[in-house]
Amino acid sequence: MMLDNMPRGTICIEDLEIGMKRDLTKQITDEDIEKFAEISTDHNPVHLDEDYAKDSMFHGRIAHGMLVAGLISAVIGEQLPGHGTIYLGQTLKFMAPVRPGDIVHAEVEVLEIDHKKRRVRLATVAKVGDQVVLKGEANVLAPSRKFD
Repeated sequence: MMLDNMPRGTICIEDLEIGMKRDLTKQITDEDIEKFAEISTDHNPVHLDEDYAKDSMFHGRIAHGMLVAGLISAVIGEQLPGHGTIYLGQTLKFMAPVRPGDIVHAEVEVLEIDHKKRRVRLATVAKVGDQVVLKGEANVLAPSRKFD
């Protein structure tokens, strides 16, 4: 289930500004976790088996960290800068687990723009409520009207 998401599209580098933000909110479901396990082939029982996971350090099932990171990718690829953006790199620090049913808010903010090279540095964060569950930075090649 997606909630309160900003419009999709493209913001060309010529229109980007430091401090510009975009975000999305999504509830992580059992189905999301199961589909991600199938697609990624990561069937770690901490994600899929409640009996196994309850004895883990998390005391219950958790979503794959990269599933949550995928929400950051969605904001970058769909909103900021959006369609035509090329990922160059991403750092991720996983701060807390995301559990089935949690509502994750993923946000991206423009930190730095290199117009000559079309490169943009972005702050990336995901939260469940007020708890930061993931943070990092992304470097991307932004679309430009000059190259359309």
